[in-house]
Amino acid sequence: MDYTIRSIAVMALAALPLAVAAQSRLTVENHLPFDRKSEIVEIPAAPVTEKFGESFIITDSGGNEVEWQVTHDGKLIFPADVRANSSTTYNIIKGVAAKKTPKVYGRQFPERKDDMAWENDRSAYRAYGPALEKSGERAFGYDLWTKCVDTLVLEQRFFDHNHRNLSFHKDHGNGMDVYSVGSTLGGGTAALLNDNGEIVYPYCYRDYEILDNGPLRFTVSLTYNPVTVNADTAVVEKRLISLDRGSWLNKTVVSYDGLTTKRTVAPGIVIHRQNPAAYIFSEDGKAMSYADLTDNSDCGNGVMFVGVVVPQGSAMSYQPLAERAGDAVGHILAKAPIAPGEDFLYYWGSGWSKGGMPDQLEWQATLERFRDTAASPLSVILE
Repeated sequence: MDYTIRSIAVMALAALPLAVAAQSRLTVENHLPFDRKSEIVEIPAAPVTEKFGESFIITDSGGNEVEWQVTHDGKLIFPADVRANSSTTYNIIKGVAAKKTPKVYGRQFPERKDDMAWENDRSAYRAYGPALEKSGERAFGYDLWTKCVDTLVLEQRFFDHNHRNLSFHKDHGNGMDVYSVGSTLGGGTAALLNDNGEIVYPYCYRDYEILDNGPLRFTVSLTYNPVTVNADTAVVEKRLISLDRGSWLNKTVVSYDGLTTKRTVAPGIVIHRQNPAAYIFSEDGKAMSYADLTDNSDCGNGVMFVGVVVPQGSAMSYQPLAERAGDAVGHILAKAPIAPGEDFLYYWGSGWSKGGMPDQLEWQATLERFRDTAASPLSVILE
């Protein structure tokens, strides 16, 4: 996020009426040739909180209040609407912000084998936890849950599944869990490759810390058990995952303690036998998508669209499984180098044909627009 603070001369500020001096202006600039709608922007929170404290209001040019959040890493975030190659102005004033309905949420669900589940107004996701690993069930990658409403559904789905005999594998009006993970990378999990180019599968997370929980951003830190990657016998993976309101994709930063040599890391999407050739790679190696026909597709479950964006580029390819695992026949992988001590940034997520994403071509276009916005974030000038 490009960010600038323009200083205003003290004498000039003193000459302004008090009502004007007690406000700040935010100018958000879009340098791309398409509109950016309700995109989350961020600036350092300190210059704002030092001036206004913890109680302030952000308004758009029409005087409408805009929701904001201060994140765990000291960022002030808010949604902005900016037309193509244009700018939009927002104002900050002292006051008590109206309470808004959160659109992101997540927690650990110990009542369901320590699932770490989270959602926004687009989709829901889960990573499997220590209780599931202890049970011996083989489930490695991210699970994807469909949604066709913009309200929060996780708490109700888990409660209904556990206490009302309403399986979350069936659509009761707002979506369902109809994605098959098993012993694969599921919907966008990153993994190291060994010297033979084989996937070193991560199992379930060991520890977690929720850092942000709405109303605009959810962030969780996950730490995994040590794995062996050739000569490195104690490689510990750490993931920092964040999901914003309105976003189709999770931002994820992966790092590996105990890695001593340069290796290949590869976000992957499982390919199922029901639709083995339905994947698309962008020419620049930065965006890949897959159309998953879901479990029991003849029951009218629609199509799930899965995607990965790698801003720095990657070598994308299909890699078959050595042995078929259920309906899984292989993965599409986005291979990129990672050196000891480096972080790997990428994005992954999903959409649904019954939840606002009409087809795979639109999904691929959405991923490629996201690629472009990641390369040219909205810039913010604070005055």
